[in-house]
Amino acid sequence: MSMHRALTALGCAVAAVLATAWSAAPPTHPAPATTVRTHDGLVRGAAHDGYRTFQGIPYAAPPLGTLRWAPPRPAAGWSGVRDASRPASACPQPAGEVPGGSTDEDCLYLNVTTPDGAGPARPRPVIVWLHGGGFTTGAGSSYDAHRMAVRGDVVVVTVNYRLGALGFLAHRGLPGSGTFGLADQQAALRWVRAEIGAFGGDAHEVTLAGESAGGYGVCAQLASPAAAGLFDRAIIQSGPCTGRADRPFAPSSVPLSTARAAGDDLAAKVGCGTGRDVLACLRRVDVSRLLAAQDSDQQPAYDTPLLPADPAAAIAAGRFRHAPVLIGNNHDEGNGWAAGIIQAGHPVNPGTWPDVVAAFFPAPGQAKAIVREYPVHRSDGGPVFGAVIGDADFACPTARTDGLLAAHVPLWRYEFADEHAPPLTPGTPPFPLGAQHAAELPYLFDLGGRPRELSAAQHRLADTMIDYWARFARTGDPNGPSSPRWPRGTVLSLAPDHVLPTRTAPARHHCAFWNALD
Repeated sequence: MSMHRALTALGCAVAAVLATAWSAAPPTHPAPATTVRTHDGLVRGAAHDGYRTFQGIPYAAPPLGTLRWAPPRPAAGWSGVRDASRPASACPQPAGEVPGGSTDEDCLYLNVTTPDGAGPARPRPVIVWLHGGGFTTGAGSSYDAHRMAVRGDVVVVTVNYRLGALGFLAHRGLPGSGTFGLADQQAALRWVRAEIGAFGGDAHEVTLAGESAGGYGVCAQLASPAAAGLFDRAIIQSGPCTGRADRPFAPSSVPLSTARAAGDDLAAKVGCGTGRDVLACLRRVDVSRLLAAQDSDQQPAYDTPLLPADPAAAIAAGRFRHAPVLIGNNHDEGNGWAAGIIQAGHPVNPGTWPDVVAAFFPAPGQAKAIVREYPVHRSDGGPVFGAVIGDADFACPTARTDGLLAAHVPLWRYEFADEHAPPLTPGTPPFPLGAQHAAELPYLFDLGGRPRELSAAQHRLADTMIDYWARFARTGDPNGPSSPRWPRGTVLSLAPDHVLPTRTAPARHHCAFWNALD
């Protein structure tokens, strides 16, 4: 195995370990329930202090049997009252964020958190949240949204969508190839437009938001003609729309031809590559076997009906949904991956640094240029490696995405910069991780229902961030009288000791260097 593939696999393993930081908490006894009528039937949720939750609501039919690798179909109705007091199964995935993983394909469900006082007569803006996890892990139920719902006075919807090979398989003659997970997201948005009014949400004020792979899902939906009319604003967290498939950490998309080649490889691995009806054979393969055979790196496919062009190209050409955008990244985005790779037995020091760089940037001359731009001295190899990952894959692509989008739509950009953000995993890392990938999530959600240990200053930052996100969902502009001014055309640095606009972020992240290198 090449160093690039080995380190990529390690990086994906690190992401899975990071995800355990928000594994679902044990179920608690629900408060007195409340009942809402949807077009499919009655659902009974749970009442809490200041908000209500409705979990495990089907938005599409179970993708089982012949519906495995089919576009999502409408959910069947039910009689009586459906229990919506606990989440449904996560979509199939290896162990990680979901303890023990999941092999349950009956997973196309969503969860609604609505503040008290919201109702058909007083509808609230809606935030639809797409989870991250590299398109291979994650679940909507991992994100307890009550703080955002109550403080922001918004309705929050978190969504499961098909993952891994079950979400993104491509094969000749298969409608929807490479985009089943994205089609699920669109089905959930159609459900929101049709049903959210009954839960107190305003179906005409829908913001699509996500982080990491979920953020890139927002990019894909901005570029997808099939998503036209399904949402009104967009929030993209650490999922820049200009990611590259030859870099292993940030999400991206691939041409349909590449996705089909990966699909052929998967079919061969599970013994379906030589049969007359490959798809029929694949649909009989046990889920656990598919999970074991799938690549650790999954991307949506473009050159497809749902995604005609690479989102980066579509956005550069101005062919995307022209809606206000709030976008950002974290200051130390790459540190978690760098730390995990070092802890897995791959030290980064002056002697190993050129080979590590060459594994990720094999084009002639690139590795030498990066080593010159980011020299490693005796004891700083980990942070330098983290800076290369963060700058190349997140900070500078976010800056490029900012420039492309801002030419057409109102845009606000942030950088989360709490260097003492609470750790996402137990144990002692080989160097301080700072504002690593996903470090901003506990400021918006209780991950797995477990509130993070935040200082008083960090709690104030969390409140400020929720205020910005909710006002953006309400008006398309995050500014309001109770928060520091966020000017367009700057980067708002978010930290407990400051919330300040800056214009120096591109220089801090060597973006002139990366723009010239790319």
